Amino acid sequence: MRRLPMRKIRDVLRLHAAGLSARQIGASVGVGRSTVAEYLRRAEVARLGWPLPDGLCDEGLERRLFPPVPAPTERLFAEPDWAALHRELKRPGVTLSLLWEEYRGTHPDDGYGYSAFCEHYRRWAGRLPSVMRQRHVAGERMFVDYSGKRMTVIDPATGAAQPVELFIAVLGASNMTYAEASWSQTLPDWIGAHGRAFAFFGAVPRLVVPDNLKSAVARACFHEPEINRSYSDMAAHYGTAILPARPYKPKDKAKGEVGVQVAQRWILARLRNRTFFSLEELNAAIREELGRLNARVSRHLGASRQQLFETLDKPAMRPLPPTPHVHADWREVSVGLDYHVRIEGHVYSVPHELIRQRLWARLTATTVEIFRGGRRVASHRRAAPGDIGATTVNAHMPASHRRYAELSAATLREQAKRIGPSTALLIDVILRDRPHPEHGFRACIGIIGLARSYGDDRLEAACERALHINARTLTSVRSILTNRLDGRHPAATPEAPPITHGNIRGPRAFH
Repeated sequence: MRRLPMRKIRDVLRLHAAGLSARQIGASVGVGRSTVAEYLRRAEVARLGWPLPDGLCDEGLERRLFPPVPAPTERLFAEPDWAALHRELKRPGVTLSLLWEEYRGTHPDDGYGYSAFCEHYRRWAGRLPSVMRQRHVAGERMFVDYSGKRMTVIDPATGAAQPVELFIAVLGASNMTYAEASWSQTLPDWIGAHGRAFAFFGAVPRLVVPDNLKSAVARACFHEPEINRSYSDMAAHYGTAILPARPYKPKDKAKGEVGVQVAQRWILARLRNRTFFSLEELNAAIREELGRLNARVSRHLGASRQQLFETLDKPAMRPLPPTPHVHADWREVSVGLDYHVRIEGHVYSVPHELIRQRLWARLTATTVEIFRGGRRVASHRRAAPGDIGATTVNAHMPASHRRYAELSAATLREQAKRIGPSTALLIDVILRDRPHPEHGFRACIGIIGLARSYGDDRLEAACERALHINARTLTSVRSILTNRLDGRHPAATPEAPPITHGNIRGPRAFH
């Protein structure tokens, strides 16, 4: 009820004595009817009427209308250990209702009621730093980010200062912190830092919460961000999930932001006057400062990050996999008409049925794996940088290409020998006269293939005649067979009259 000036209260009593209704009095004084009724009730309780007693001042009138409320009898309640309760709330499934039931079980007579218990806890939690007001379930989330401020490493050869990035990982429930320096924010450094953070904690959280860093999120979206394929591969290996913070929602990663701030104050600031000549030396100094940071006891919770980690986060986290994650890059590739994909100038074969399809290639330091629909269809040893050659598996070829690829000079000689000695000799001459034996493969295949049309005997005779007339091509042998010259020996052919001319070579030129 709104407290009126004493002069208006006097008007209310005067008008009431004059016989006006509460509505009329309210309209005259400028207050509501219910307010008029309340003041008339208080005047009746105080045994006051109009006219008021002589000598009753405004202060006296107010004391009689609004007497002080007698103080209730003070009751002492058992005060809970709010810091311990705050830590218990981080355990999975623990609620304030459950903690209140346990508290009342210990203090049935002098304990707070549920509403008072919750109100006192909220007041206590409101005095904590902002990062601790959020409730994080034990073992659930790890917040990761890069510090906006860099450190430097001096190149001992040139004396130049090289900037390095500071990676930060913070667990939600215990605030256990990990930090390391890396040369860049590129994908290999980003994913490698995650693996080393998991190894530092000795366990894996259920969720990893990054910012919308390009190495982590291929396409930032408020509702459905697209996670980088290599980053998802790492998460699958460790059995965790990636949950990027929403764009322009800093509260989603408040724990990570404060973790970065703490790391800057406890690591960057303390190492600012030291000089480091290698990344390993810098990370060794960072690990020393991390040990001090995680062992520092919080005055609010009465426990260190390390102690909270051992009792809250680690028991609820998942174990590490048997082997560490091997970083791999993923690239979308297109299969050419030659059933090969091109990666960094080198081409690798895939099954020929996949011509013109879009596939995914997984690249590690030593291997190249090709996937279609999540199933691996090809695997190769990765070529050295700058190698622009080709790596082909015979099983990926069509049958016709495979037969040709499996040929060798020894195979062709063996096939020709089965037909006859002249055929074997002609094939050997063709392979021997080429700069490289492979240059004569097609001619040899064609000559041997003539046996399917003309038979072994005729082909053997045709090759013998070709050797006699020094015709060492597929065209010559085919012409001999087509014109049926294979049955006539060169010696039985009548010789033409000799022609003497300076431009005509004699028979010695063909021996």
